[in-house]
Amino acid sequence: MARLSRMQQDGKLATILFFLPPALVLFTIFVIWPIINAAHLSFFKWSGYGEVTNFVGMQNYQRLVGHSVFHQSMWNSLKLVLASILIQIPLALAMALLIYRKTTVNTAFRLIFFAPYILAEIATGLIWSFIFDGDYGVSGQIATALGIEPIYILADRQYAFMAIITVIVWKYFGYHMMIFIAALQAVPSDLIEAADIDGAGPWQKVFYVKLPLIAHAIKLSAFFAIIGALQVFDIIIPLTNGGPSNSTHSIVSYLYTYGLAQLNVGYGSAVGVVLFILCLVSAFGYRRLALTKGDVL
Repeated sequence: MARLSRMQQDGKLATILFFLPPALVLFTIFVIWPIINAAHLSFFKWSGYGEVTNFVGMQNYQRLVGHSVFHQSMWNSLKLVLASILIQIPLALAMALLIYRKTTVNTAFRLIFFAPYILAEIATGLIWSFIFDGDYGVSGQIATALGIEPIYILADRQYAFMAIITVIVWKYFGYHMMIFIAALQAVPSDLIEAADIDGAGPWQKVFYVKLPLIAHAIKLSAFFAIIGALQVFDIIIPLTNGGPSNSTHSIVSYLYTYGLAQLNVGYGSAVGVVLFILCLVSAFGYRRLALTKGDVL
């Protein structure tokens, strides 16, 4: 009661009562209700038209568990998470360490490396689908110049998903690089000078001064990378559309292909529920395992 009285005297209570209800209403309409509705629809067979009456219980989830393409999409999403953590973030961190200082040349490099992130995902997919085209694209031109048979990368089960990983790393590593640059620029210069006076070499300053001081940024970037990798969709559709032979689906592209595109909204809702649970478990699990008391997501 005492705290409530202090909040009323400070005017904080009036601010909360004025701003909180509209936010709660919007959050409920656009977040909570769609989640509840998707969970409800996942127990029905429904095409998206007419009344929702054909209750099928757990059949959508049973079909999900037994579908080999869904297993492949889960494995692909896991590979995207691993590529984001093991390739994308280290590459972004290395580049940030090279160009974080404020110079004209470094600014130019930042713009170059950050530019792919500005491109829309669909545009990125279309550009790289042309690059990988074995007849008219860059890979086809290189094969012709070398006098070898053209390689149709996006039509080859062995290389198609590697191509998708390449595009995703190319597009998003600049975003993580900018997070690291901002963190590195906030490192106090007197600590770097003190390390110089103590005779620390370049690698020692990186591992014992810079990296510990930007650990919060690395953890935040890894969190974004994990959640983003689980939600990849827009790049896969123009590149491979899940092919060849459904070998390059992510969970979201699988949801679109086998749920919305085939007018099986109930089944798609079941996939959406599984994806929501994966994202939720990843978010809270990461927060519990990787973040310390002072870190904020």
